[in-house]
Amino acid sequence: MTALNSLSMSWSDVEVGVMHGLREWAMASDELNRHLSTWMGLPVTDAEALGQVVWAAQSGSPVSPAVLARQIGMTSGAVSVLIDRLERAGYVTRHREGDDRRRVVVRPTATALEGTERFLGFAGAEIAAAVRETPQADLQTIQAFLERMTRAATTANTRLRAEPPSARIDA
Repeated sequence: MTALNSLSMSWSDVEVGVMHGLREWAMASDELNRHLSTWMGLPVTDAEALGQVVWAAQSGSPVSPAVLARQIGMTSGAVSVLIDRLERAGYVTRHREGDDRRRVVVRPTATALEGTERFLGFAGAEIAAAVRETPQADLQTIQAFLERMTRAATTANTRLRAEPPSARIDA
């Protein structure tokens, strides 16, 4: 792929609007996560992790500690300590599942599900309505766009992790 300098290229009004919209959504979502942390009596990072655990369980694919670490941008050791805190708070449990008993997944407890359900009942109605009111064809287009954006950001993050910081500064 040809390298593009996003600061020096021309952007259409729609492209700028989309980028601003993505930024605004990320900021609003981050604020919702901070409210969830207050609601659940957790540090912000723990609330973010709990949200990932709950969503994974609700989708039928519980999350492993390694996947959780990648999702929230922490090391596996730090996530292990975080999961310990969530276990002590009564919000998650670790389970060994499947044929490979070494594979551990993290599942939310009933307490966590009840708390997040109350939170979403209070704070998630508008978001749920916005999704439900969007035509399926639009949702499919949005989903495909978000998948492309996620792949692009993942590629950039992989490249940044692989390149020493000194090489980035001198370039």
